[in-house]
Amino acid sequence: MSSKKTSRDFSRYTAVLTPVLGALLGVLIGSLVVVTRERSLFLVLGQMFHGAFGTWSNFSSSMVYAVPLGFTGLAVAFSYSAGVFNIGAEGQLQLAALSAAVVAVNPAFGFSPLVHVTLAILAGSAAGALWASVPGLLKAYKGFNEIVVTMLMNYIAILLVSYFLQGPMKNPSSYYPQTVRFQQTAWIQRIVPSLNLHWGAVIFLAAVAVVWFVLHKSVFGFQIRSVGFNPEGARYAGTNVKGIMLASMVVSGALAGLAGSVEAMGVYRRVMEGFSPGYGYDAIAVALLAGLNPIGIIFSSFFFGALRNAAGNLQVDFGIPISFIYIIQSSAIVFVISAQGFLNRFKMFMRRFKHAA
Repeated sequence: MSSKKTSRDFSRYTAVLTPVLGALLGVLIGSLVVVTRERSLFLVLGQMFHGAFGTWSNFSSSMVYAVPLGFTGLAVAFSYSAGVFNIGAEGQLQLAALSAAVVAVNPAFGFSPLVHVTLAILAGSAAGALWASVPGLLKAYKGFNEIVVTMLMNYIAILLVSYFLQGPMKNPSSYYPQTVRFQQTAWIQRIVPSLNLHWGAVIFLAAVAVVWFVLHKSVFGFQIRSVGFNPEGARYAGTNVKGIMLASMVVSGALAGLAGSVEAMGVYRRVMEGFSPGYGYDAIAVALLAGLNPIGIIFSSFFFGALRNAAGNLQVDFGIPISFIYIIQSSAIVFVISAQGFLNRFKMFMRRFKHAA
């Protein structure tokens, strides 16, 4: 009994320590790439830390970057729990922002900030869910590869948003392709007026709690995880595998839709071309670093958000391109996956050693 408890405790500790060590090693190895004779490793690391956490303003901005990364990370993790790989979060996010804008610019809904914000968020989530349902249907009922379909639908969505921003929804008084400014009743307000952090961060934390409860404490979540683990076994047990796959994609798209609508309403207060620097694509790294755990996504999204925020300072101070953060992200993922593989081999070796003994 004690050996089983020890094994469970070891697995719990490694599940927490592996991504943390992977992230730290990723930062260390990635930083070595930009070290020069005039720019020491400690100077780079110190500037990164200051850019991400050095002031309340920097810390707040890191959290702002983390919000859309967290929503899209949840989207990827939720669908992947059912064995469906949604890499279309970027397109779902952008269409959702545009759909939220349709409601947010309309003064007819401005009689109450609570109603206006809620309706705009619901419009964005519905758009993301609807867009994600297409690859979900093709995957579940026709056997299409969801990776290819979601990737291609990203291009369609991004180009559709570009068309509307340069045409029917373009602000006539602006040269840049963007909508008019949202009605103030549709703004997601800042938590502290002097800082950038808005109430979308609280919505994200609420979404994390809901997703964790659904996946780990509900029958629907058990069905999702059983389909992801063994679809044939789940089908034999009476689970509607096709329906679960479709439902997981719909919920995933709604979560990605939250990212787009909250980002547009909380940060820009309008939709502009290129407002997302690729949050939907970074979501895959966020989910993987967290081990697809909703609670872990809080920390992995903040890690990547802090990197994005720090990268801006490094570019200004040292002329280091922002693409530098992708080196760190990739290094962290490689270290996490490698460490997990090493731990699996170590456990296998220990089991064989015990049997031999």
